[in-house]
Amino acid sequence: MSLTRRDFARRSALTGAGIALAGSVGALATAPGALASTDTETAGDETEDRHSGLGYGPLIPDPQGILALPAGFSYRIVTYSGKTKLETGEFTPSNHDGTSAFDGPRGATLLVNNHELKGPRADWAHPVPLTEGLVYDPAASGGCTVVEVRHEHVAEWVGIAGTSTNCAGGNTPWGTWLTCEETEDKAGKNGMTKDHGYVFEVDPEDRRANRDPKPLKALGRYAHEAVVVDPKRGHLYLTEDASGPNGLLYRWTTPEGFHHGRGRLRTLADDAGRLQAFKCFDSGGRFVDDLSRATKIGTVYGVDWIDVPDRDATTVSVRKQFASGEVTRARKLEGMWWGDGGTYIVSSYAREESPVQHDGQVWFYDPRRRTLTLKVLLGVNPDPAKEGGFDGPDNITVSPYGGLVIAEDGAGVQHLFGATDSGRTYPIARNELNIGSAEEPEYSEFTGVTFSPDGKTLFANIQEPGIMLAVTGPWKRQKRH
Repeated sequence: MSLTRRDFARRSALTGAGIALAGSVGALATAPGALASTDTETAGDETEDRHSGLGYGPLIPDPQGILALPAGFSYRIVTYSGKTKLETGEFTPSNHDGTSAFDGPRGATLLVNNHELKGPRADWAHPVPLTEGLVYDPAASGGCTVVEVRHEHVAEWVGIAGTSTNCAGGNTPWGTWLTCEETEDKAGKNGMTKDHGYVFEVDPEDRRANRDPKPLKALGRYAHEAVVVDPKRGHLYLTEDASGPNGLLYRWTTPEGFHHGRGRLRTLADDAGRLQAFKCFDSGGRFVDDLSRATKIGTVYGVDWIDVPDRDATTVSVRKQFASGEVTRARKLEGMWWGDGGTYIVSSYAREESPVQHDGQVWFYDPRRRTLTLKVLLGVNPDPAKEGGFDGPDNITVSPYGGLVIAEDGAGVQHLFGATDSGRTYPIARNELNIGSAEEPEYSEFTGVTFSPDGKTLFANIQEPGIMLAVTGPWKRQKRH
């Protein structure tokens, strides 16, 4: 049943005090299953004075010129494009992106790592190798690798190849990875031999399950960014990173009688279930055309869902199939992560193409209440090259220590940063690998931020040239401020 604008306005009037209270503090819910620790406890046995306040203290420059971290933290390079190699002998592919960690056999951690490579294979020094049986389109450069980490041992192999622009994605409650193509290239464009812009499922444990890759066409063909699964209702939520016009947030609902599980999505018909785009309205029942309209933390919108006419975008891109006033849009809809009974959703920035400019928003969608609440808002950063400010949030994860950890894809300096339960931010790491010049330094974005299943290791990537890092240290429960 749709949540009408009148219903939402009436509910807001009846419970307005509660909504106003939530909005005034801009609180982030804590992670489900958060580690049993107090505000001052760390992941180890000791508590250090320098880590007793917000965050973990100042970042210390790295003599190796890769990653600045707070005192007491350290990192390890897990994979490095052009240096480390796959089991089959090829170099690790480049342009690391979305990543998730899974429990592996005999105490190992398995990570599925996207490689955001677009266009012909000849354009890249280290495309994803075309492993027999795992190729969708032999002309495409992208795909996923699976990385196994067990103590000092690291192994890497191809999970899927022949896909394009594998940006973010998302893990599933049944232990697989959904990799998303951020492109709308059809066969014949950019050298492709098949249509692209789909989601594919990758199993980190069962290599045989990944053979003969099949696009999950029921989820639509558009510039996919990320996806999450509602473990209770079975719905999938998906972001679109696109402009001209701005992209959409989608919901896919299962067909009657369908039950999720390993490999089950591949069995669906191309038109199975319902793919819908979101439509927001404020507490007064007024339609909201773009998420950039929200300028205060705690803003709450009601959400309705509108059917997509042609999910495979046969002739017209999905986002262009809606007239003005039919759906809500947002610039750079990026990372998502399920937690706290809903999904966190990132809009990286808004510029002249949007009604209001900002340098990043993080929203929380509550499927039970069908509401979208603004949790983090970053104003336009006047000097991105200067240390101290954050802009352009992208990949995101819910922290086992409370709040969020966010990968920065902005201008200038690039960070991993945390957002506390009250919405305050603090630095965790800074990329110090200059891929530009001394005169014009350039630092690649962070991607693929995710914690190990035991919560002790934070994995993250530097996208260019493609480095996966494992960060350990005295993690602690962040205080509410």
